[in-house]
Amino acid sequence: MVSSFSDIVEEARLSARALLDYGENFFNPTIRLGVTGLSRAGKTVFITALVHGLSRGGRFPVFESLASGRIARAQLAPQPDDAVPRFNYEQHVHTLITERRWPNSTVDISELRLVIGYQRQNGSDQTLTLDIVDYPGEWLLDLPLLDKSYEQWSAESLALSRKQPRARLAEAWHAHLATLRPSAREDEQATLVAARLFTDYLRGCRDERFAMSLLPPGRFLMPGNLAGSPALTFAPLDLPAGGIAPDGSLWTMMRRRYEAYKDLVVRPFFRDHFSRLDRQVVLVDTLSAFNAGPEALYDLEAALAGILDCYRVGRSTLLSTLFRPRIDRILFAATKADHLHHTSHDRLEAILRRVVERAVARAEVAGAAIDVVALAAVRSTREAQVQCGREKLPSILGTPLAGEFANGETLDGNTEVATFPGDLPTDLKDLFSGNGAFRGLSTSAMDQTDFRFLRFRPPRLQGNGTGDPALPHIRLDRALQFLIGDRLQ
Repeated sequence: MVSSFSDIVEEARLSARALLDYGENFFNPTIRLGVTGLSRAGKTVFITALVHGLSRGGRFPVFESLASGRIARAQLAPQPDDAVPRFNYEQHVHTLITERRWPNSTVDISELRLVIGYQRQNGSDQTLTLDIVDYPGEWLLDLPLLDKSYEQWSAESLALSRKQPRARLAEAWHAHLATLRPSAREDEQATLVAARLFTDYLRGCRDERFAMSLLPPGRFLMPGNLAGSPALTFAPLDLPAGGIAPDGSLWTMMRRRYEAYKDLVVRPFFRDHFSRLDRQVVLVDTLSAFNAGPEALYDLEAALAGILDCYRVGRSTLLSTLFRPRIDRILFAATKADHLHHTSHDRLEAILRRVVERAVARAEVAGAAIDVVALAAVRSTREAQVQCGREKLPSILGTPLAGEFANGETLDGNTEVATFPGDLPTDLKDLFSGNGAFRGLSTSAMDQTDFRFLRFRPPRLQGNGTGDPALPHIRLDRALQFLIGDRLQ
């Protein structure tokens, strides 16, 4: 009854918030656009490029309202939520264009408001407020915990950690776990060690050699001001099936802290931010999974299925808008398309579509619009044909990041190179057929992998004397047309 009553109270809070948002939206049409993605997917770059292109009139031929000249202006407005940090757009533009560095990864939630003045197709003038909410994708993977007990989460986490390549990364944690008796008296020091080793295991899984995606609890890798708190000091235990936790035991202590994590971290995020989103972009670094190996690709598939299960999706109606808003458009975007020749862009898109197909089916049945696109919010390379004997290879030119390895040497971050990235497979059945589908960094040396996609610096841009130069992109305009084009008619 307690749990049921709590759910009723939470739903009442969400409905009250929805009514307030509806009233504000009636007089000031607004879209709350969530932008998320797992580590290194390019969330900060995507938002920066989107705002930069809209506010300076970028080259977006597929974005109809801008290409036709109906958008008169797009201006930043003061941050609307007093408790949410502002997305540091100006600094990120400077980092990209002047310093030619990629901005730091998203580690917390932030928000930015953009007001778009446009002419409707009937000739009347209107404004649309676009509130962009940036948050780590790892936080999404925590939402399923709301429906799981500590015992369920422990069993699932341990089962996952006993599969390769995770098992060898979990050896130190597993060794400590074997010394713990769940029914023993609660022990702060043993708990601290278990939490530290469990976090080290999660951190190892995220390394680029393995590129695992399914890594809840998300705050263990980005604790912020909760670092060292009891709410982040717990770990799975090897529990007896059907057992009961004794009072004052290690088991009871771990379960209490797991529940505190949900109360202090997961529920506030869901209530205050996630449940208020209208539309969503999920950015996916598919190429990192190819670098790591087939296990990373399967793990990505499971993570994305879990992410989409979190959304309350469906066609928005007056009733749902009033009492429980739904996300009616979701865009899955395979980022870093500029790391491939354009002849492989459709293949990258097809692979991501295959990865999310099971998750997308449910959303489409509910009436939500779903799209999948391969894009580069900021294009860091250009294309060329490189002569190799009698054959010309479709290649890309760019400046790899310092420390990248290519052609037998470690690069300095200042030298432009031409590289043939290889062709992505066209037979997706073979790609997803088993763990031996291709060789990646998790099982092979760097020079023996089937795919190796380098990381490049942002491009060197030439200014035109009228402000920051335009940021080159691939299909960012198509993303915008899908996400907000219908609201600018």
